Amino acid sequence: MRFPFYAQAVLGLPTRRAAYVLLSGCLSLGALPVAAQAPTSIPEPIVEYPAPARPTDFLTPAFHKQRRELLRAQLPPHSVAVVFAAPVRNRANDVDFVYHQNPDFHYLTGYEEPDAVLLLFAEPRTVGGRPDVTEALFTQPRNPAREQWTGRRLGAAGAKNQLAVQYAADDTDFAASGLKWADFDKVLFDNLPTDTRDDARNPADLHNLVATFRQQASVPADYNPAVSEWEAGIRRFGLTRSKGFAEYLTSQIKENPALGNSPLIRDYVAATTDAARKAAIDAHPPGRLDDATLGEKLDGLRAVKTPEELALLRRAVRISAQAQREVLKLMRPDMGEMEVQGLHEYVYRRYGAEFQGYPSIVGGGANGCILHYETNDRQRLDNDLVLMDCGAEYHGYSADVTRTAPPSGTFSPAQRQIYELVLAAQEAGFAACKPGAPFDAPNKATQEVVAAGLQKLGIIKKKEDFRKYYPHGASHYLGLDVHDRGSYGPLQAGNVITVEPGIYIPAGSPCDPKWWNIGVRIEDDALITATGYENLSAEAPRTVADIEKLMAEPSALENFKLPELK
Repeated sequence: MRFPFYAQAVLGLPTRRAAYVLLSGCLSLGALPVAAQAPTSIPEPIVEYPAPARPTDFLTPAFHKQRRELLRAQLPPHSVAVVFAAPVRNRANDVDFVYHQNPDFHYLTGYEEPDAVLLLFAEPRTVGGRPDVTEALFTQPRNPAREQWTGRRLGAAGAKNQLAVQYAADDTDFAASGLKWADFDKVLFDNLPTDTRDDARNPADLHNLVATFRQQASVPADYNPAVSEWEAGIRRFGLTRSKGFAEYLTSQIKENPALGNSPLIRDYVAATTDAARKAAIDAHPPGRLDDATLGEKLDGLRAVKTPEELALLRRAVRISAQAQREVLKLMRPDMGEMEVQGLHEYVYRRYGAEFQGYPSIVGGGANGCILHYETNDRQRLDNDLVLMDCGAEYHGYSADVTRTAPPSGTFSPAQRQIYELVLAAQEAGFAACKPGAPFDAPNKATQEVVAAGLQKLGIIKKKEDFRKYYPHGASHYLGLDVHDRGSYGPLQAGNVITVEPGIYIPAGSPCDPKWWNIGVRIEDDALITATGYENLSAEAPRTVADIEKLMAEPSALENFKLPELK
């Protein structure tokens, strides 16, 4: 049971609803909760009790410290990098979503709590009166009364001791840290939070930390992160992918006219040659407040996975592959999409994965033709193909594995033809996974196979029409984000990418109706090696023969029966 009256009682919100909730809570407990009578100040000393044992395979403080040092080594002279924790997301009323840290913040610190900010200095600085500081982490303070309700906090001392951070202080000290922001030639930040909630009872929540930063670093009031993001994209990709980039940016300006107010964006879109585009970029370099460079540095670091990261990523992928195997063995025509989703996610938890890396996609028939279908409420699968795009998240690292199969265990002739075409495209994509190859090489290889195959089947007349049925790319980086950071330059050993071609033919498409409502995607997670690639999700079967063979086997969950609710 949740006790929403706690915060209202402690903070004395004088509303009828708060009083009602408080009264009902007290009646249910039999007495006023002790926490409601607790002083708002932190009692001294804080009594520590040993916490229950947690998993032992998290990334180590040494890993995070090394990542910080590598990033610091790339900072421009006389600069500071500023990284904020993720906002708390509200689900409804007084219920928040389970907190998920900003992956960059996790990567650099291992700190999993909200209301925090990390500063990295190119050269040592004085912070809070302490000289020679190269890194400073401001965390939410210890508060035993609140910790009883919402969980343990590290606090500044815990952050310093357990995370091996050089300088740590409470977030309430951030505003008075004494840092001279005007002394920096460059202030680097990325994805400045703009959707924070202002908790009037907390003077150093994320909303106030960002406000303090904006005021002390002189961030303009009209700063628009969407504009800045596109400006960074132009500087990064505006010449290497000029034609497609310019066309797409033009369409985005129609949806968000504010983009057109940027001199860089305006001049870039107006340019008709690469020489003119380069001139536009050169004429508008990043300013002192730079929200492009930090992202580029993090892209380069996070794209190449370390052995420690690969161990966690392998675990996430293997868990996801085992879930696909178990569901294939158990799936039946009388099941619904939600039940299939639940089976995947049960296996994740059984193997110790904390979350899904993204909302599970379980689409039967027509629903499988919706690329990011998440409703998952079809009641019976019957014998339509079921597309299952699901991935476990293990200690922050996300898998992304898709399998498509018929609930009866046997593909129809039309289903088999489309499936085997997608499989052939994926094999071509795998063959293009080589270090030094362009990032887009697997995608182009899959497109060629799909275009030729659809034309041969009579589904399209011209090869260039394949986009109607294969509208997405074949690859993205994988890691702390399911669509992870990366440079999108040539493939490198240590990159982990997806290879995920698909064909989706919704009802009403201009082709033989026998193809309608067939949606197929096959997605695997590939580690780029020194000589080629390794399919990390190979334990989940891909061929028609292997899928049909596995679906005939009994499942470990076969006898898991629940009583019927009437």
